[in-house]
This record gives sequence, structure tokens and C-alpha cells, in this order.
Amino acid sequence: MYSQTKIAIPIFQSKIDEVIEVANDCIDKGADILEFRIDALKNPDFNEIKHTIEEINFPMIATNRISTEGGSFKGSEEERIDILYKCADLVEYVDIELQSDDEYINMIHDTGVKTIVSYHDFEKTPEIDEITYIVEKEQELGDIAKVAFMPKDLDDTLKVLAILSHCENTIAISMSDLGSYTRVMASKFNSPITFAAGRDATAPGQIDIETMKALLNMDLNIMDEG
Repeated sequence: MYSQTKIAIPIFQSKIDEVIEVANDCIDKGADILEFRIDALKNPDFNEIKHTIEEINFPMIATNRISTEGGSFKGSEEERIDILYKCADLVEYVDIELQSDDEYINMIHDTGVKTIVSYHDFEKTPEIDEITYIVEKEQELGDIAKVAFMPKDLDDTLKVLAILSHCENTIAISMSDLGSYTRVMASKFNSPITFAAGRDATAPGQIDIETMKALLNMDLNIMDEG
């Protein structure tokens, strides 16, 4: 049985022409979804963003990440959310952080777009009970829960696998080289999406798209032969 996990590649470029160029390159390499990191743009303008999404014409996650969770958006929170809201009719998914105001999350969810409610901690991995609480809250607000944590040891990475094994519609990632294997194992737990790198890694421990596809295909072939 083939995994339904889709491979998403973040596009983290500061100029629109580079976004389109890298996006096409990632599509050629076999991405299932592109994550448009709008916060990477130097001067995000919605009309340009709309044109870019329509030009690329490929399944996409719109993400406008806040600085406290590794993002680069420099405008106000209202401006950040407004861009995401306007993108809802243009993309398959909108990623919005759990720490955003519930009113904003509900506003985007009510458009009908699939919402990924996300939480990132680049310092540590909480205990399983706390991660479960975060995931449950995300699922109450949106369609897909996403959590990403920095591991200090192998046990921390196993907490992420435990979450994947018990929670449906959840993206759970253990960052850094230590946790990079969790990005491949996500397919074993039917996680809806896993993330790989196109030209540049945008998070610690991301695996390049070619390696990711090879690992997933090798895994699936072994299963088929069995």
C-alpha cells in the first residue's frame, strides 16, 4: 500500500522572479506541494503574490511566518494576516501559527481553505503530554496540526514519532540532523505532509527532495515485495 504523505518544498526567496524560478525547479524535481514562504519577500505586495501563485499554478501552502517561530515578516500582525486571508482563495493550504489570535485563525478557516495550524520550538522538545495538548488545540482550530521541535537526544525524536502514531491529520517533525529521520518516517504514519529541501534547507535537518524521494520509494518497494 502506497503512502499518502505528500512531499512539500518550502520556497524561501526574497525576489518574485527567484520564487518562480525555484518553484519550477522544485516541481521538476518531484515536489507534491510548494510552501510559499511569503515572509521571505523583501517587500510583500499582494498583487505580486497573487500573480506569482497564478503563474506557478501548482498545489501550494501559503505561509507568512512570524519572527518568533523562525519567520522573517517585518510588517504588523494585521498586515501579515491580511495577506494570508487574501491568499485563501488561491492556494490549497494556509499555514497559520497557533500563537496567532484565535479570531484570525477562525477567519481564515471560515474561507474554506484547508488550514495548517502550526507550532515551532527551535530550542527544545516538550514532554508528550504537552505536545498532545498543543496538537489537540491545533486540530480544534484547523484541519491539520503541525508541530516541530528541536531534540536534545534520541528520546526527544521518539516523542515526535509517538505523536505521529497516535494523532491523525498531524505533521510532526523533530528538527536537526538527529531528528531528520522523522521526516521520512512520517510516511509510515500516514502524516498528510512531510517537508524536504529544494535548493536550500529552510529548517534544521531538512533532507533534499531527491534523497527524500529515494528513501520513500525504497521503503515502499520493500513493503510491496513483502
